[in-house]
Amino acid sequence: MRVSRRTLLKSAAASGLLTAVGTPVAFASDIEELVIAYNVNLPSWDPTVGPSAVNPTIQGIYQSVFDMFIHQNTDLSFAPGIITGWGWNDDKSKIWMDVREGVTWHNGDPLTPEDIVWSLERAGNPDTGNPIQFIWGKVGNFQIDGNKITADVKEYEPTIFKWMSFLTGYVMPKKYYEEVGADGFEAKPIGTGPYMVDKFERNAFVRLKANENYWGGAPEFKTVTIKFVTDASSRTFEVMSGNAHVTLEMPYEEFDRLKENDGIVGTAAPISDIGMIFINDVDPMLDENVRKAMAYSIDKKTIIERLLSGYGVPIDTLQTPDYSAYDASITVPYDPDKAKELLAASGFGPDNPVKFKIQTTRGFKPKDYEIIQAIVGLWRKIGIEAEIEVYEIAKHYELRAADTLAPAAFYNWGNAIGDPTTSTGFAMFGPSPHSVWDGEELMQKILPLWGEADEDKRIEGWKEVDRHIAENALVIPLLQYVQPILHSDKVKVTPHASGALLPALMTRS
Repeated sequence: MRVSRRTLLKSAAASGLLTAVGTPVAFASDIEELVIAYNVNLPSWDPTVGPSAVNPTIQGIYQSVFDMFIHQNTDLSFAPGIITGWGWNDDKSKIWMDVREGVTWHNGDPLTPEDIVWSLERAGNPDTGNPIQFIWGKVGNFQIDGNKITADVKEYEPTIFKWMSFLTGYVMPKKYYEEVGADGFEAKPIGTGPYMVDKFERNAFVRLKANENYWGGAPEFKTVTIKFVTDASSRTFEVMSGNAHVTLEMPYEEFDRLKENDGIVGTAAPISDIGMIFINDVDPMLDENVRKAMAYSIDKKTIIERLLSGYGVPIDTLQTPDYSAYDASITVPYDPDKAKELLAASGFGPDNPVKFKIQTTRGFKPKDYEIIQAIVGLWRKIGIEAEIEVYEIAKHYELRAADTLAPAAFYNWGNAIGDPTTSTGFAMFGPSPHSVWDGEELMQKILPLWGEADEDKRIEGWKEVDRHIAENALVIPLLQYVQPILHSDKVKVTPHASGALLPALMTRS
């Protein structure tokens, strides 16, 4: 059934959702201010050490204001950014970087190589709380010669430059930050990115103004307002009522239905994001039969078809087909009979079910709660009784960092650089605050791979680790996501394979 524009506008007016002049923005003849309904709040403006530094969903906001060291194209390939050239010396004992000239901060100050060094040293300082300090801390003793920076390699990290375009790899303003302090930066953040922060109301919205002096060229939309709308139904209503131009992450059946309406376009593309169930190394998950039974009893293909309208790719490892360590031979088939046998071997079954709690969000990802409901239903058939606890995404980060998640927890895991150190190592290596399974056997398999200089050996080693994880059900990957984006036909949206929704890539159609 198609939704009429009249009905939507009537509902919007009744809800007080029209703009101040009474004109729904999506249907305006000429868009002066781009409005995006975003699916998550912004807890902090510090993209390096703040509480949202490792939240992949927030990267679209961060990348609008700040530049990463190295630019990443929409297909995840790398390109010159603030750093225009980079590499190792012959024996890989040093790294070098060339800094782009003529870049200015939003306050007019020039960007300097000192900003680059300070940003990297800050990220590598364990006292600052950077969540991947163990990556950034592997280089040090920085030297500046004109616009060239060199540094000693304290411990070889084959992906160090890839990290410079992922998550906490942002350039921060040394002089300004030291002048205003952490609180002052939260109140008035500045970067070198395509947009400047004009107004910010926590838990409500951020308004951005175009950086006309941006080194990569000024973006087309001069004003962008990002509303924080965590409820999926409310986000779609924002666009359908004309109160926003773009939104993302809604149920796929809604996406399929609503994109057929006049003035609305749907864009859907695979992204580097995996839906998975973290397994915590606590009872009853210490029983390998329980873990394996959980994995074998999940009918991923049917869940994707019925709940996600086919928008998703079933996967059995932490590597998607476009990652460098993907191995198609690693499979975990749907086999409920085998799952029953495994449980029976540990004394469990429908008459004596194993019991535990599983945590999930509701509305953060399409059908996240419904997927877990379906999985819990499949588990119940074989002798697993799982209690569902719904929490906010911020709570997930908090519990994971403290290693206090429930025995099982649903989450999405991104790997925007396509390297196994992020898809597998970052998610599963015990000392990281992002791991849940802290088993010594797994850590000993991963540890030598961090600094493996032989690239072929490194990739094969990660494949072996992924096989071990799959065979022992130390995590349960479910699917590679396809990101649904609903938008006005007056806006052209270019998706980014990282999943970041970038206003700078949006133009008038």
